[in-house]
Amino acid sequence: MGYKIAVVGATGNVGREMLNILHERHFPVDEVVALASRRSLGSQVSFGDKTLVTKDLDAFDFTGWDIALFAVGSDATKIYAPKAAKAGCVVIDNSSLYRYDADVPLIVPEVNPQAIHGYAKKNIIANPNCSTAQMVVALKPLHDRATIKRVVVSTYQSVSGAGKEGIDELWDQTKSIYNPTDDKPAKKFTKQIAFNVIPHIDVFMDDGSTKEEWKMVAETKKIIDPSIKVTATCVRVPVFVGHSESINIETEDFLDEHEARDILREAPGIMVIDKREDGGYVTPIECVGDFATFISRIRQDSTIDNGLNLWCVSDNLRKGAALNAVQIAELLGREVLKKG
Repeated sequence: MGYKIAVVGATGNVGREMLNILHERHFPVDEVVALASRRSLGSQVSFGDKTLVTKDLDAFDFTGWDIALFAVGSDATKIYAPKAAKAGCVVIDNSSLYRYDADVPLIVPEVNPQAIHGYAKKNIIANPNCSTAQMVVALKPLHDRATIKRVVVSTYQSVSGAGKEGIDELWDQTKSIYNPTDDKPAKKFTKQIAFNVIPHIDVFMDDGSTKEEWKMVAETKKIIDPSIKVTATCVRVPVFVGHSESINIETEDFLDEHEARDILREAPGIMVIDKREDGGYVTPIECVGDFATFISRIRQDSTIDNGLNLWCVSDNLRKGAALNAVQIAELLGREVLKKG
């Protein structure tokens, strides 16, 4: 017997990817429903070789459904997630709404699977921010071995992290560069994104950091260890899909780069591609469509006693969002619901 799964926000980039990944990973499904707002009502989405017609989220009754994968913004989640949870359907939420709620587990299955049992307090599980998800997959096995004290991370985040509008803006602006009469001013982003980089993701906070940077700090502490110090600079780059991160790590105990490489090779969810030669590393375009988080450029940081540098790349629509949500559903099925 399989599960009855609702995908909320099924017409968006992440919702469509959730449906793809459920099928690709052979998730034990008896029934899948695609839910969307009324403006998208009747739209068609694919689930394997099946075509699903979206149903009205506002009128949907979650009673009898096992898991709801939410891929809508915080405003809609605030309305519909409690309704689903109250009806007995476990919500796995991709928005930021519940990530910092002490009664809601924030989970990356390769990192803190034991947290899954905390779902019962509200019948809700939170999916972390895309930039956090791939980073903590890399940090956790190193933390287990040498105890991470401090992390300095700079991100290079693709426009798909800003949704379809971000993708469209990069595409339209890139074309307009070669057609000066067709000017495409910035709308989704604060400055031109084509052939540019923007050190600004989400709103500014009182201390000068952006909320995206704050998310990486708060979520890393919640998922791995509250004693880890994290400082982040998050940058939007003209890449369609795939987030990259340059990560500097300081540990309590010395960790040789060769041992770190071996540890990461054995860690779940990680693929190490690290050759000290031209092209011996992974770039965003190469990770698109893959489940793994790729690690390259592993090397000692000689400026501190116990330091490492590494390069981390992942498909943000997958590990950063849809894949992690489906992995949470798989974990929930194995450890708690046990139907599939």
